[in-house]
Amino acid sequence: MGHGVLGDIRVADFSRVLAGPYATMLLADFGADVIKIEAPAGDDTRHWAPPVDATGRATYFGGVNRNKRSVVLDLADAAGLAEARRLATSADVVIENFRPGVMARFGLDHEAVRAVNPGVVYCSITGFGTGEGTALPGYDLLVQAVGGLMSITGPRDGEASKVGVALVDVLAGQNAVAGILLALRERDRTGEGQLVEVSLLQSLLSALTNQASSTLATGTPPRRMGNQHPSIAPYAVFRAADRDLVIAVGNDKQFRALAEVLGAPELADDARFRGNAARVAHRDELRAAIEQALAAASEAHWVDALTRAGVPAGIVNDVAEAIAFAESLGLEPVAEIEEADAPARPGLGTLAALAPRPAQAHRSIANPIGLSASPADYRTAPPALGEHGGADWLPRARPLARPQDSSPKGPR
Repeated sequence: MGHGVLGDIRVADFSRVLAGPYATMLLADFGADVIKIEAPAGDDTRHWAPPVDATGRATYFGGVNRNKRSVVLDLADAAGLAEARRLATSADVVIENFRPGVMARFGLDHEAVRAVNPGVVYCSITGFGTGEGTALPGYDLLVQAVGGLMSITGPRDGEASKVGVALVDVLAGQNAVAGILLALRERDRTGEGQLVEVSLLQSLLSALTNQASSTLATGTPPRRMGNQHPSIAPYAVFRAADRDLVIAVGNDKQFRALAEVLGAPELADDARFRGNAARVAHRDELRAAIEQALAAASEAHWVDALTRAGVPAGIVNDVAEAIAFAESLGLEPVAEIEEADAPARPGLGTLAALAPRPAQAHRSIANPIGLSASPADYRTAPPALGEHGGADWLPRARPLARPQDSSPKGPR
């Protein structure tokens, strides 16, 4: 049994690329024994390079695969498939993100695994569910497009834009974690596993929150507004003398404080800007007045002054600045794992050096969930392809869940 709140949980991870691996990494950070099953060529993201880290590892792969073991199993080979089935029948959790029907062809679908392993929590991540959307490829960009996110992202009069990261995959991965933990909790009560289904499209629609609710209520879909908010003003990116900053005013008190800091207190009493509804109706005039005042000083001056006055404001950081900002707040956003004499990484072609590398730290973004008594633990760097293979890599059997209690259950 391992350490951590999930130290007694074994995960058979058949997923690849982002949504599934992100989910299993979050579980592994809290002690789950995640066994990453890879095809002989490895997870596709092993080859998504450059950029690479100091070991020659693709940073895309490295960002979502720490704390895991890697085994290579060719499901098209009888011996490899037998090992995969053995693993699935010894696991507490099985997770996969193949197109619907692929796992069934190998006898590794939920029904087949559950027949042998009734306590299994089986998580299936798809792009568009298992009905009419089965044939659609679940690529994040495609889901952002057909799921409505791109219609509300980008300049008002410009091209629809994707978000700058595969956000839908990340959302689906987080939903998978939540679903798995809910199913494990239910298994604690009943001894029975169940199927957890997460789709990228449903994850996105849920995440649209206020934009989706307004559409349902009014029948009118929202449109792109750049960095402006459909219901609040001023709530956008503004230009100071040297660079951009964000001002996010949520109520009249904050707007009056903004006007005072800008040296234009009369704005708070202007009929066009008295109350949020009026400010939304006259957002263009308001923007012009604010930027005229902001042009007098640097963004650093304004962010400091506005923050001291209780007005939400911040610099538009790049990613490096964002990490440094989190560090300045004491959030410890970076997890470091020492890699002693890291071997060359198979499958990276000319990007991988032939000799072992000196000790160094693998750095990745820390788990976002903070637990006071059983925090995340960063134990091992992302594994080399097949690093944990061999005859004794997995016990032949182990108990999975407590027997179901047949006694009546009262309120808990």
